[in-house]
Amino acid sequence: MPLFTALTPVHAVRGRIRFRYRARPGADATTIERALQHVPGVLSARTNPRLRSLAVVYDPLSTDAERLAADLLACEPTPRGNAPSPRSDTLAAVTRTAGMLLVGNALPPAMRLPATLSAATPLFAEAAEDLRTVGVNSHVLEALAVGISTARQDFTAANTTLFMLALGEHLEQSIARRSDDLLRSLLRPDTGQVWVERDGAECRIDADDLVVGDTVIVGAGATIPIDGTVLGGEALVNEAAMTGESVPVAKGRGGQALSGTVVEEGRLRIYAEHVGRHTAAARIADYVEASLASKSNTQLGAARLADRLVPAVLGLAGATFLGSGDWQRAAAVLQADYACALKLATPVAFKSAMHRAGKQGILVKGADVLERLAEADTFVFDKTGTLTTGHLAVTDAVTFDREFTPDDLIFLAASVEEHYFHPLALAVVEAARMRHGRHFDHKEVQFIAAHGVASVVDGKRIVVGSRHFVEDDEGIAIDRRQKARIDRLYRQGKTLLYIGFGGRLLGVIALRDKLRDNAAATLARLRRLGAKRIVMLTGDHRDRAERLAAELGIDECHAELLPDHKADIVRRMKEGGARVAFVGDGINDAPALAGAHVGVAMQQGADIARLTSDVVLLEDDIALVAEAKASAGTTMKLIATNYRFTVGINTAILAAAAFGRLSPIASSILHNGATIGILLNALRGGAQRRATKAEARPRSPA
Repeated sequence: MPLFTALTPVHAVRGRIRFRYRARPGADATTIERALQHVPGVLSARTNPRLRSLAVVYDPLSTDAERLAADLLACEPTPRGNAPSPRSDTLAAVTRTAGMLLVGNALPPAMRLPATLSAATPLFAEAAEDLRTVGVNSHVLEALAVGISTARQDFTAANTTLFMLALGEHLEQSIARRSDDLLRSLLRPDTGQVWVERDGAECRIDADDLVVGDTVIVGAGATIPIDGTVLGGEALVNEAAMTGESVPVAKGRGGQALSGTVVEEGRLRIYAEHVGRHTAAARIADYVEASLASKSNTQLGAARLADRLVPAVLGLAGATFLGSGDWQRAAAVLQADYACALKLATPVAFKSAMHRAGKQGILVKGADVLERLAEADTFVFDKTGTLTTGHLAVTDAVTFDREFTPDDLIFLAASVEEHYFHPLALAVVEAARMRHGRHFDHKEVQFIAAHGVASVVDGKRIVVGSRHFVEDDEGIAIDRRQKARIDRLYRQGKTLLYIGFGGRLLGVIALRDKLRDNAAATLARLRRLGAKRIVMLTGDHRDRAERLAAELGIDECHAELLPDHKADIVRRMKEGGARVAFVGDGINDAPALAGAHVGVAMQQGADIARLTSDVVLLEDDIALVAEAKASAGTTMKLIATNYRFTVGINTAILAAAAFGRLSPIASSILHNGATIGILLNALRGGAQRRATKAEARPRSPA
């Protein structure tokens, strides 16, 4: 597990950089410095645990500040002893300053100054270090406020300020830690040992030893350790941890299994398609660790604004003293600044939003992605597997022999296709299952690659496959009447499966990719959320594409495209000023996903599509695209609200303090209380009720 949970650069020159850090529990100065000796390019490291400061001297020829920060965040600790955690450090400071506040006035007069100075020493030391390295900041203002009160021998005000600062820091760290924990709660526990089927027998192995192609056996109460396809068995699977769906899902042959989900009832045999670090659960872990360190433009802008406002507060305190001659007013002004709320509330809001999205089945790869998604005004969709399901379904069965009904044609084809896992075969078998029909006995089935299947039924050869296979390879003639009906189906955009029986064309089965039930509702919601233009790109035939675009009310349709054409269209849209979000799933979509402002990959997408995208859907539900857009917009509105609260409340406190309406104690209480309230409001974004899939989908008419 990485050594640091947070690492923020505060000062850098060539060959030397200082960080403010937050480390894992048990990581003392010795542990940190020893671990950093093994980081490439590091020459020396010095740690100040009290200030949580880390100064690193490095070789600028072998690394740079950005790469060094990434290496440090990935650095593994070597724990030694029981060092206090940052939480226990801040809690100890609260206890110490609370004790001083309670007993300070009971001390002999000669002891009050040394006692207050002793309690304030950590604050003064941190302020001196910051003043030396980064200049005037909020810590310097706080130290000045305490110093002024102490110099005036107003020990009650000084001790109250120290207590409020310690309490505020403790609560701020707790809130920031909770936002990190919200994201880390998406991580899945190690599944330990698992059952697999090897050489015809079941055996137990470590989950780390699983390989692609293994048949994994998962029983009731066990966590599924891989992503794959169910080969056999039936079970109820709780997918709430990965998809947000509270109702267990029935799984059977052909169903998709996700790592991190739990079998509640039944038993499954699962073909392992993704194992180890390539599973959905493991990718969540990678994204979570990256997102904890990522910063958006909004977050960086808030931090820069907070730093710029510090000198203004210092100037106001000086002007207040010059105008009134009252050090107490100046001390009250110094109690309030904008830094804490501005710097902490924004990342907490982003992390809470990413947690909420993750629980809904949406992986967001960083705070900046939410920011860009909120700004997106043009949504570009690939067609197949995105607006459509990517799964074929039988639409027509046309027989050219009166002795066979259309259903007989489907039953005959399914009888020889049932052991074949091609998408066309699966669709025909599913159509036969839905019709509860007969099964035709047949001899051994032959699989002819890229053509189809062949067997013998009732002493006659049956072939099921492409037109080329039936007409050219098998020599079966297609007459003019048959050709006219076939051409009509083809013009309707359907895929055709030919069935030859006894040397003649028995019939054709037409299939078509199904439009997603909630595609239209999703596009309508995107428009309500601010999408000005919706575009569809596809390599499919123009007639098919335009018919679908008209059905969905899509603004633009580009058909018969190659992969680089999609990327070119996205690039031209960006050059025209559009903020483009591209939604796709295939290998051919990867260039467009990478080139868009925001790339969104569907759950069933190719690995390269998921890797190059900014948002990954963990559930095969297009409605999550609109849900992600809504979450991004809500988050940015929450951040804007917190910004207004921060500026408004702290400006009011500063004005009241400058005009003598607030004492230093009252100013400190109001400022720290307001900061904590704003942080809690930011954290609230992760606690909102999330809709289940059933609630998110449009209801069908009664």
